Amino acid sequence: MKIKKGDNVRILTGKDRGKTGKVVKAIPKAEKVIVEGLNLVRKHVRARRRNQKGQITEVAMPIHVSNVSLIDERAGKPTRKRI
Repeated sequence: MKIKKGDNVRILTGKDRGKTGKVVKAIPKAEKVIVEGLNLVRKHVRARRRNQKGQITEVAMPIHVSNVSLIDERAGKPTRKRI
């Protein structure tokens, strides 16, 4: 896997296609990455104590590496990373 934590990537497919963001976490075994602020899903969180309320939070979900493209820092365009 050639995309690492801290790289800037562009989403190629899905509801966030065309958007760019920074990789927060890379999961090499599953070949997935989590991009900051993209691919958000609403999760329902249950109340843990009596006086606390349940809530709906937005969580960034992993995206497969094949669905993102690394952005070249110099050109600012998506690129294929070579070895």
